[in-house]
Amino acid sequence: MDSAEVWGEEDGVTAEVANLTAAELRMRTSLVDSELKYFKSEANKLKFELNNMQERIKEAIEKIRLNKQLPYLVGSVVETVFLPVIGLVEADQLKPGDLVGVNKDSYLVLDKLPAEYDARVKAMEVDERPTEEYSDVGGLDKQIQELIEAIVLPMTHKERFDKIGIRPPKGVLMYGPPGTGKTLLARACAAQTKATFLKLAGPQLVQMFIGDGAKMVRDAFELAKEKAPAIIFIDELDAIGTKRFDSELSGDREVQRTMLELLNQLDGFSSDDRIKASLCLSSLFQGSNWKIELPHPNEDARERILQIHARKMTVNKADVNFRELARSTDDFNGAQLKAVCVEAGMIALRRNASELQHEDFVQGIAAVQAKKKSSLNYFT
Repeated sequence: MDSAEVWGEEDGVTAEVANLTAAELRMRTSLVDSELKYFKSEANKLKFELNNMQERIKEAIEKIRLNKQLPYLVGSVVETVFLPVIGLVEADQLKPGDLVGVNKDSYLVLDKLPAEYDARVKAMEVDERPTEEYSDVGGLDKQIQELIEAIVLPMTHKERFDKIGIRPPKGVLMYGPPGTGKTLLARACAAQTKATFLKLAGPQLVQMFIGDGAKMVRDAFELAKEKAPAIIFIDELDAIGTKRFDSELSGDREVQRTMLELLNQLDGFSSDDRIKASLCLSSLFQGSNWKIELPHPNEDARERILQIHARKMTVNKADVNFRELARSTDDFNGAQLKAVCVEAGMIALRRNASELQHEDFVQGIAAVQAKKKSSLNYFT
């Protein structure tokens, strides 16, 4: 009988092994046992190293937990420290000037901290997105078009400016009498661009301490860069918008420093195309080509403004003649025309009317006119 038939291929023994002598089989078995002992030893060694690595991982996680407990070390770098590893933050996530939390012993970077801004600047951010639309602004069609070309288009269609090869303005200057719609127009612009809206007031930038006003301007633009695209609306800029002159008074010099910092942010090396400034005042940069004048409304504009403010009211359209009302409000601005509609509504409310009549608006005009001309006389 053939040996191959005895062993069979299913047993996994090859003909070569079957033909080996007993001494050769014992030698090969001894070699296999040696290799098996070696592999078992290596497996035990790797298992021991794995346990050690798991223990080290647990220790490292515990150290990270302890190191990341607040408060972090707060201080200023007075010397250059070279680290073998950067820490828990990737190097490409850091840039010069970033605030970081470090370990007080090893100086390893544990976390990247948020940027620090003046609390007064943070309060200037309008949390709720403006809801005004251009249709809420009456009689300023030309000004709206100029504002769209200067602010909205560079933010929404920047590629069109790049294709032509022109650089859009960093902002616009809206000037004119109070109550003519400068703030309303800026809010409508912010809503159109879906941009962050920061509202500053010129008097807020006049601070007592030297350099404080300029720091507020820098922080405002840094916050705008973080939340870009953004629109910074500065109202009543006359408070700091003075001509450059030599003065021995520290207050005058501080005002000039604040204004120069604002000009540097608008046109300096660190300016950002995603940030637009909308300045609101009456007598600054008169020679600039990026200014928009908002005058008192004419008769057509006054009629449109009255219709805008009265469109949500229950008005007897057959009785109310807005053209006649516009003729009766010759020297009224937009804010006063809104006050006329409010007064008319209150008058109708007092007489328990269900809708406003033309006479209600006439009385509202008289009430606002009386408040305009009212004066107080003091007697001793």
